[in-house]
Amino acid sequence: MDILEIILLIVAGVMVGFINTLAGGGSIVSLSVLMALGLPPTLANGTNRIAIFIQTFVATSSFKQQKVLDTKKAFHMAIPATIGSLVGAFIAVDINEDVFEKAIGVIMLIMLVFIFYNPKKYIYGNKEVEEKPVSWKTYVIFFFIGVYGGFIHMGVGYFLLTAIVLGAGYDLVKANAIKVFVVLAYVPFSLGVFIYYGEVDWLYGFVLAIGNVVGAFVASRLAVSKGVEFVKWVIVIVILLTSGQMFGLYDLKEIFS
Repeated sequence: MDILEIILLIVAGVMVGFINTLAGGGSIVSLSVLMALGLPPTLANGTNRIAIFIQTFVATSSFKQQKVLDTKKAFHMAIPATIGSLVGAFIAVDINEDVFEKAIGVIMLIMLVFIFYNPKKYIYGNKEVEEKPVSWKTYVIFFFIGVYGGFIHMGVGYFLLTAIVLGAGYDLVKANAIKVFVVLAYVPFSLGVFIYYGEVDWLYGFVLAIGNVVGAFVASRLAVSKGVEFVKWVIVIVILLTSGQMFGLYDLKEIFS
């Protein structure tokens, strides 16, 4: 690994850590960079999880320190997601990548509509729903989100944010805190599966993690200090950029290669 590769991985990591902590979909950057540097897709998928684990540990610690993380409810949501992530990591079936990416793009754009349509309902939280215990439907939803996260992970933040905001009534800042906690809980298990099958490059993963940590720390601080409006606009920008990738308007793999 030369100095240019190290710089590229760290810069990409900062972007990913920032994007993933405030919104989601940042892994499209890290996966593209890892594959552009010569890692096969499956090896890149496994390697990326090292940085994701360290990134979410830092972000979760920061959110908890700032007292915006509801640990009890987050733990309840993390349990089914963790079980699901193991299922997803063991799945060995082929899917049509183009169709799958376009489906993610559509879901992101739908979330964009929610952000602007009746925002008090969708991004500022619902105290009445927030105070209710976690329902069985929420457990089921988080199980399937975990399956997706364990299998691919890219874009899982959007599914988690949607489920936490609409299903549990949290505003975007508190939802982001729970989101990173849930990812922190399940990533070690899915990472373990990739390690078992030898699909992890430790050196690339740890160098990428340096940037992820910086991005995650800055983003978690800004989320609390700037509030819901700031998080909302970061999500809007990231959704538009990521959707462009999903619908083939440009290809980050070519940009970073």
